[in-house]
Amino acid sequence: MTPKKTTEAPWHWRRAAGRGQRLWRSHWRLFLAWGLVAVVAVVTAFQLLPGRAPSHTPTSQADYAVAVGIPGLRWGDVEPEVTPTLWRLAEEGAVGSLSVESAASTTCPMDGWLTLSAGSPAASDGRMTDGECPDIPDGSVEPSADNGSAYVNQLELVANTNRQNQPGVEIGSLPGSVRCTTGVGPGGAWAAASPTGRVDRYAPALPNNPEDITRLVTECLISIIDLGRLPSDDAERADALRVADAELGRLVEALPPNALLLVAGLSDTTSAPHLHTVIAHGGGFEGGWLTASGTGREGYLQLIDLAPTMVAALDRPMPRPFTGVTAAVVDGQPADVDDLVAQLADVDAEAAAQQDAIMRFLAILTLAGLILFLAASPVLQRIRRGAGPGSRRPPGVWTFRVVVSSATALALSLPAATLVDFVPWWRAEHSMVALLASTFFIVLIMTALVMMAPKRRSSMGLMITVSLVGVVVVAADVLTGARLQFDGITGYNAVNSAGNAGLGPLGFGVFATSLMMAACCAAQGVQRYWRAPLIVLAGCFGIWIVGSPYLGDDPAGAVGLTVAVCLAAGMAPGGWLTFARLTWASFAGLGLLLALSIADLSRGEAQRGALGGFMADLFGGAGSGRVRETLEADVLATVSNPLTVLLIGSILFAWVVLLRPSGGLKRAFGLYPSARAGFVGAVVATLLGGILGGQGLVPVGAAAMITMPLALIMAQRVLARAQVRDGGIEPDDLDVSARPGSTPVVDGVTVESRG
Repeated sequence: MTPKKTTEAPWHWRRAAGRGQRLWRSHWRLFLAWGLVAVVAVVTAFQLLPGRAPSHTPTSQADYAVAVGIPGLRWGDVEPEVTPTLWRLAEEGAVGSLSVESAASTTCPMDGWLTLSAGSPAASDGRMTDGECPDIPDGSVEPSADNGSAYVNQLELVANTNRQNQPGVEIGSLPGSVRCTTGVGPGGAWAAASPTGRVDRYAPALPNNPEDITRLVTECLISIIDLGRLPSDDAERADALRVADAELGRLVEALPPNALLLVAGLSDTTSAPHLHTVIAHGGGFEGGWLTASGTGREGYLQLIDLAPTMVAALDRPMPRPFTGVTAAVVDGQPADVDDLVAQLADVDAEAAAQQDAIMRFLAILTLAGLILFLAASPVLQRIRRGAGPGSRRPPGVWTFRVVVSSATALALSLPAATLVDFVPWWRAEHSMVALLASTFFIVLIMTALVMMAPKRRSSMGLMITVSLVGVVVVAADVLTGARLQFDGITGYNAVNSAGNAGLGPLGFGVFATSLMMAACCAAQGVQRYWRAPLIVLAGCFGIWIVGSPYLGDDPAGAVGLTVAVCLAAGMAPGGWLTFARLTWASFAGLGLLLALSIADLSRGEAQRGALGGFMADLFGGAGSGRVRETLEADVLATVSNPLTVLLIGSILFAWVVLLRPSGGLKRAFGLYPSARAGFVGAVVATLLGGILGGQGLVPVGAAAMITMPLALIMAQRVLARAQVRDGGIEPDDLDVSARPGSTPVVDGVTVESRG
């Protein structure tokens, strides 16, 4: 009798499969972590590949460079009927949105002309009146009757003041790059004057004869022309636009063939800042988006970039005082000029709406956080008083659910605000209402999904899920170009931060806090000897995202995150912050700071980031000025941000309520040492990253928006579980699980029931 054939796999295959299953069950978290790193590495590699036409600096040299300034000009002003010359130049030349940031809080026309002259942020001593910028003083330019030159009064005093207040800023650097400079109009004279106030060639306005215009702009290599500021009144503005465009049309017709023409709305005229028009025509700029390495984004240019662009077009040596960089061109702009102008006008509308709404939005979130803290305090008190015989009944299940849901929604509010830019809220008639409604809807959806997630009744499970939302949202945005950071509610504004291309202060606070909390809470569920490797693995991913110049481009945040990861990895197995752990973490942060500094200094001067620029200034003797600027920025960011109030309220809430015996946070920290390490790491990362990066306590405020609701949830559930064991209440009555998961049981008594 022949034996039956079997389809069973050979024994060595079954043995290998069994080993693989046991290995997966034992180390599946580590495998998932490796897989995550591999996926992120692949995605980032694709991001670093050239996905679009690279930018290029025009190589053809111009014989003349002409800059035309129309203070207040925005893309919303450009229309084919009112401004036909500007419309035609936008169709033929390279275009972009101009950030007119200067050394003044609001860039008025005089500040814009001085910044153009210096190629660096400069400021005048003018003061605004009733929200309106002052005009250039009458009689400040004295023409010479004999040789066509002029003298600018008080310019030498203004240059000395800027040299003293902004070390390295030299007004007159642009006209000093060539032998002869022409100024037309009062603003043109201020920008074309040497540091002593002399203007080589001057005319109060463009001549009437086209031949005289050609002769005027060809007498010198550089000509700077003031076509007058635009008034804020709509009726007067339309007339001024027609006059300026007509003058510009006469200039364009009279220009020599190989001349570079830059048209810029180089300043604001009121206290409401905007993005402004910039067009480059001729001299190799033949269509496309204007960009520069200082902005790192297509279609954006800074005011300080205009002077280097003119000098480079003339093939002249670049003056060292310039802090701007030469403009370049990126292909891909819309072929239809109507779509092009509409897109640029929409960019300005978004930037203006974001700057107007962000402080009010953060103030509303701060108020919501303070209300939650006040409402949750008596709930925690009642849970504690509910233990033991003869006590009052603790809060019901719906009270617990409301507190947990509200805290979850508050912790998800900043990630939701990051996503809100997918909705064009700034186009609505009432943009603030549209912003709040869109954010509330996103928060509602996120909260519902989180509250339906597995292990939602476990303290660590809910905290991991909430934290992962922040990690995924910010990391996905950074890996795809940080488009939600730019002009986003949790990012930075293009009006005064066009030079930023990575993480903003709120974005860094959300990412660093969420990463530390997710990694440390997940580490609580593994064996003690696996906790530190898991936190370090997640920390390496976070440091890479934050510190890479191609991604987050935030070296200060990378240093803070490095120190935080080292501290959290040392605290996660158990124990508090010791001097030895702090010392090793500080050495790790200093090592990363040194490595980033060397890498940044090795790049070209135009490609260096903030850290490389600081180190170059430090070695060049100007480091004290940069330190002072950073400290001033820290103070200004701290006192002007509503999240500082939330941070103060969070400290008081933790001290008065959560860290008291009835608060439950000390009990929770004893049960979950890894979670405690996550809280410490989040605070350290955001505090160091904010202070070193000139962002003050803004990232710490974002951290408080996430950590304090999570601390409230953890403390409430720990107290509730103790009430379940000590008071005989059913777990379902308090909406918690009967066991905290990994808490050991000794003789039937948990650690938390003993307090």
